[in-house]
Amino acid sequence: MKQDAKQKLIHGLQENFDRANTAYLLDYTHLTVAQAVALRKLLRKNAYSLKVVKNRLALRALKEDFPEALHGYFQKPTAIAFGAEEPVRLARLLRDFSVQNKVLAFKGGLIEGRLLTPDRFEEVCKLSSKQELLGKIGYLMALPLTQLLRTWQAPVSQLGRLLSQLKEKK
Repeated sequence: MKQDAKQKLIHGLQENFDRANTAYLLDYTHLTVAQAVALRKLLRKNAYSLKVVKNRLALRALKEDFPEALHGYFQKPTAIAFGAEEPVRLARLLRDFSVQNKVLAFKGGLIEGRLLTPDRFEEVCKLSSKQELLGKIGYLMALPLTQLLRTWQAPVSQLGRLLSQLKEKK
């Protein structure tokens, strides 16, 4: 590979690392071409991307602000799944594909600039999505107001029932 082609690849990887706040490093040793195409289609459909990289070029693309411990995960065949939004959803997609096809192994990664070790990957997959958490917060914020309204309405409705019962007696 010529030097200018390597520089283009390094520059492209740097752009991907800058754009994406999430990057998962994967070992794709047993991945067939058909499975790789299916995985890329699945990720592209959900606004994510997958790059198979040479470890030396990927290490050159990493900047100084990335954790130093991430460098140790660039061994053996490496693919990087990039995501700009919803890191939990990307982790779930990768885990589901890996379980279904038994081909991917999680090596490490970055979530919003923080190092993610292989043993913490399953924890990330079990987290609630951003939309679910926002829904729960909205529910918890509205709950006291709903209860307050019911409390205020109770005496008024009881007074109405009492008056209707008095009317029926007369």
